[in-house]
Amino acid sequence: MKDPCDLTAVEAISRIVQGKLTRAALVASCAERIKTREPQVQAWQYLDIEAALERARARDKSARNDVLQGIPFGVKDIIETADMPTEYGSRIYRGNRTTWDAACVAITRDAGGILLGKAVTTEFAHRPGGKTHNPWDPARTPGGSSSGSAAAVAAGMVPVAYGTQTGGSTIRPAAFCGVVGYKPTFGDFPLFGVREHARSFDTLSVIARSLDDVELFRAVLLKERPDPAPTPDGAALRIGFCRTPYWDQAEESTQRMLEDAAANLAAGGAKVSEVELPPIFPRFADAARNVGGFEFVQQLAFELTCHRDQLSEALLAGRVKDGLACSFQQYAESRIVMDECRRRMAEIFERHDVLLTPAAPGEAPEGHESTGNAIFNCLWTELHLPALTIPTFKGPHRLPIGPQLIGKWSDDRRLIAAAKWIAARLI
Repeated sequence: MKDPCDLTAVEAISRIVQGKLTRAALVASCAERIKTREPQVQAWQYLDIEAALERARARDKSARNDVLQGIPFGVKDIIETADMPTEYGSRIYRGNRTTWDAACVAITRDAGGILLGKAVTTEFAHRPGGKTHNPWDPARTPGGSSSGSAAAVAAGMVPVAYGTQTGGSTIRPAAFCGVVGYKPTFGDFPLFGVREHARSFDTLSVIARSLDDVELFRAVLLKERPDPAPTPDGAALRIGFCRTPYWDQAEESTQRMLEDAAANLAAGGAKVSEVELPPIFPRFADAARNVGGFEFVQQLAFELTCHRDQLSEALLAGRVKDGLACSFQQYAESRIVMDECRRRMAEIFERHDVLLTPAAPGEAPEGHESTGNAIFNCLWTELHLPALTIPTFKGPHRLPIGPQLIGKWSDDRRLIAAAKWIAARLI
């Protein structure tokens, strides 16, 4: 019998509806796990367990029949909350409070979710690495910038947490921590109340223990019925194995695991073929750097003007430096390049339902100054495509490293359904 805190959200809801679990017992189990694991993992920037328990007890006494039935959740600390500080991973904003919830928090609470706390983020969701440790090996990074969200879910502290992704901030930490990470099609999830990083790429995301939980929380945010998409017929599933132009940056063990996965999926009946990106794509990385940097500097104007001395050198030497070096003309030209790349991707998805590609070069690297290399994530985020990682592999140090699955623009339900078929054959 699992501890309640180790249940997926869907499993916990089923037990609550059947009268086998109370909401208060579920929150109390999560609180006990936090007490045990948090000193080592350090996933949380702020917690309010007593308020969560109070809400859970009230829900247990209520006749209200919510979709989420009192499921506890966490949010990345760049997402506004009316009753908790929002500090953006910055010393400038220590103790900062607003009086309202971000749209995603308000929607989730209204659906019956109970917020436990704010998960650690890197500074303004960029760099350097924060205080959070990987639950599998505390000497290693959990990834970032949604560091705390991924670590909290992986450690059993909460079944689901919201993160964000502008480059690789959800897929990479989810892969490093051995949980499911989902970045939807750009623009699908509401961003009101989420600190802007680069408006052309920013995406709210879900980190969970199961694809069913991802499907449930996606339905909640989009106000849809939480009906699972039909599992595809494997014989009809067209999978493109895309090594990307950065394949040589993947570790040999990762390359081998992806190649074996492609072979296994083909043996399972799927139509698997190699995919090469069109010649324009070598220009994409510079274009994305220009757009991301230009927009990041714009949204950071107040901090750069009034609090520059409180910004880290790592932040200033990263996207800030890129943005300050980019003129508006370069920015505009770069957006044209990116639009052309998106059009070319649409042609690729006329022949494929989903792409199989690395989520990261390898296992979570040692140390905490860096959150790892996002080279295998940025491309898909900036193309506005939906992405998933599922915990299927273990690397040479027996640490998790999942593959990344990419879907067609605005066809997220097919991506999730395909991921279920793929996971069943790889796990």
